[in-house]
Amino acid sequence: MPDFSALRTAMVDCQVRPSDVTKFPIIDAMLAIPREEFVPAALRDIAYAGGDLNLGGGRVVLDPRVFAKMLDALAIGSGDMVLEIGAGHGYGTAVLAHMAEAVIAVETDEAMAGEAENNLSEQGVDNAFVVAGDLTAGAEKHGPYDAILIEGGVEEVPAALLAQLKDNGRIGAIFMEGPQGHFRIGLKSAGKISWRTIFDATCPVLPGFERKPTFAL
Repeated sequence: MPDFSALRTAMVDCQVRPSDVTKFPIIDAMLAIPREEFVPAALRDIAYAGGDLNLGGGRVVLDPRVFAKMLDALAIGSGDMVLEIGAGHGYGTAVLAHMAEAVIAVETDEAMAGEAENNLSEQGVDNAFVVAGDLTAGAEKHGPYDAILIEGGVEEVPAALLAQLKDNGRIGAIFMEGPQGHFRIGLKSAGKISWRTIFDATCPVLPGFERKPTFAL
């Protein structure tokens, strides 16, 4: 059996730190959360490899470098209430929960939502709650949120989701344009979102976040 603790340290030292992610809360969380416990059994041995891990159905566990840079840009604080969109098997949820006051994680795939709940429970994560439902709907009744992280690609973000962000809150997502993508942070001020591009990244577009077709006469 691989030495997962050593692999976790190597992931941080060889993938995360060289990507200019050095903030203690992020390093501490990624060293503390056993990534191998949040992936299907067939992927455990490669849980700490670079690149996305394919969960099937167009869903992935994000590349550690990309995920760490997203966290760095989103600047999660210990008092933050965070909404995570696309929980998968719960890895990102657990990392966020290690950094934030509380996390509400939404997952549309009921089997994945169940896996995430089980994984979080087994790891003693008690400040995160998984909601099974439409990713684009978020979890309005638990909001508003200091930060929203969309763990997957988007072509557009529904207004209903943006409405769940507190004023002065921030949202992060990977915007896809064909094969190209960019991680952007949106800052909410006076009810409006201003976006800025932080770094290049790609991943599959999450269900429901495709750009709606427009019709012109």
